[in-house]
This record gives sequence, structure tokens and C-alpha cells, in this order.
Amino acid sequence: MNNASEWRTRRSKLVKAAVTSSIAIAGMAFATSANAQEACDRAMLEGLTDTYVQAQSTGNPGLVPLAEGSYYGENHLPATIAEGVMSEALPIDFTRSFHDTTQCATFTEITSASHSHPYVIHTRMEVNEEGQVTVMESVVTDEDDWVFGAEGHLAVTQAEDWSEIPEDQRDRRGVIQAAAEAYINNWGNPDLPVPHGTPCARLEGRISTGARDPEGQTCTMGAFPTPIKTGSRRFVIDETKGAVSIFHRFSWLDAGLGPYHPGIPVSHMFRVEDGHNRYIHEVTACITPYCGRGGPPPAPGS
Repeated sequence: MNNASEWRTRRSKLVKAAVTSSIAIAGMAFATSANAQEACDRAMLEGLTDTYVQAQSTGNPGLVPLAEGSYYGENHLPATIAEGVMSEALPIDFTRSFHDTTQCATFTEITSASHSHPYVIHTRMEVNEEGQVTVMESVVTDEDDWVFGAEGHLAVTQAEDWSEIPEDQRDRRGVIQAAAEAYINNWGNPDLPVPHGTPCARLEGRISTGARDPEGQTCTMGAFPTPIKTGSRRFVIDETKGAVSIFHRFSWLDAGLGPYHPGIPVSHMFRVEDGHNRYIHEVTACITPYCGRGGPPPAPGS
């Protein structure tokens, strides 16, 4: 948000809803596990993500086929789809999607850098047998979120190779998930090993670690000053692209919140090749502007 009154309203709503949303997200995670669908049609899922992108580009959320009683949320809070970010017609400068035929779920990253109000949005959807969306949730990031910069993000993401992996070279679902989770688990225990490949690059908001050594392994994180809690994990796994999306919480980062806050919304996406992390993307939605750790990036040329 771009002014003081807007962010105060936003922060108040988020803080008051923290406990409620924690319970809701935990319930969603349980439901996702308990109600995982049998293998569903990839073409149907691909059509659904195409529809979602079209809906966002036109500001017409009614295009998304929501099931009766479906859940829609933004940044870990229930929301009304007709009043959320999908009501804005955004130029889609770049997008990519993953399709999980085992869980009948999808993930989409949208970068809208050329809009007057730039965004980077991560969205996951769970789908029923009729092709209707039962759960739709987004991590929506803009100017006052953690190291945000849509132009910088766009320049990196569109140059990366997330193409389909030949079938005889694909990792199993469990291998893909384990490689990604090892990275997040390491936040809470820096002694845990993480299977990063070489090269490996991490894109955090607008900042790419690969810029300093494109052919090197630059994904390793230094130890945090306190163990990090990363609960309420929800997954979308696409073996054809060696890809996994993880929505979860991130404690500690937002300096404006107390030590007992369950954590702010974060989305990670990983490209895993031969059991090793190749690319990592992170988008994090702050509650306190800039997560209470500085201000906006310097203007170009300054």
C-alpha cells in the first residue's frame, strides 16, 4: 500500500485476524491432505491457469469457475474475490504455471511490472472433479513488501529456464519436495544440509543472488539470528518441470510484529534438477511496511 492510512488499516486488519487466519490456514492444510484428488487431467488444469491469467489481465474474476462454498484469500486472510486484486486489470508482463495432477492443484506466478501499481503475485488453486476451484489463495506483493521490485523480478524470471524436463530425467515427487523443504527447514536449524546444485540462484523480491556469480551456487542462506518458524505449508508439485510451490508462514522477518506472531505470508517456488535446487523464488508480504526493516529501494540512477 502506498500511504500511511492505507497501511495502518491493512496492518490493523491483519493483526486482529492473525489467530483466526492461523486456524483457517491450518484447516485448509489438513483439508488439502485429506481430500487430495486422484490424478486429474493436465489439460484441464492448464486451461484453468490460462483462465486465471485472463481473469487477472481483464479484471474479471467472474471468469474463474469457483465451486459452491469455495475459499478465496489474499495474504493468508479470507477475502471477497470481486473486491480483491483480481478486480484490477493488470498487464501481464510475464507468467508461468505449475500443474499438479496428483493433488488436482495449480500454481501461477504473475509479474506486472508495467502497471502504474506494479505487482508480483503468487496464486495456488485446488480443483474438484468438475474442474471447479475449491480453494484459491494468493500472496500479493507490491511497493511496501519485502525487497519488492517488479522490474527487477521480471528481468530475472523471464530469463530463467523452467521448461519441461525429459521424462527419463525427471525426479519423483518426494525428491522434489524434499529438496525444497530442506532449504526452508534449514532456516530453523542451520546445521541441516540443503541439496543445492551448481549453478543455483535465488530470486528474493527484486534481488537475485545469481547476479554475482551466474554459474555458481549462490542459494545458501546464512544463519538467522533466531530459529525461524515456517508453519502451514501447502504444496503444488509438477514433476514435468521439476517444480514445487510452497505457501507458508515466515516468523521473525517483520520487525514490527511481536515475538509470538505466527508469521507473515510467504510463497516459495523451486526448480529441482537431479535432486538439487536450481532456482528459488521468494515473495513475502509484509504487515509492517517494508517489514519494518528500511524503506523503498533507491530510485534508478540515484
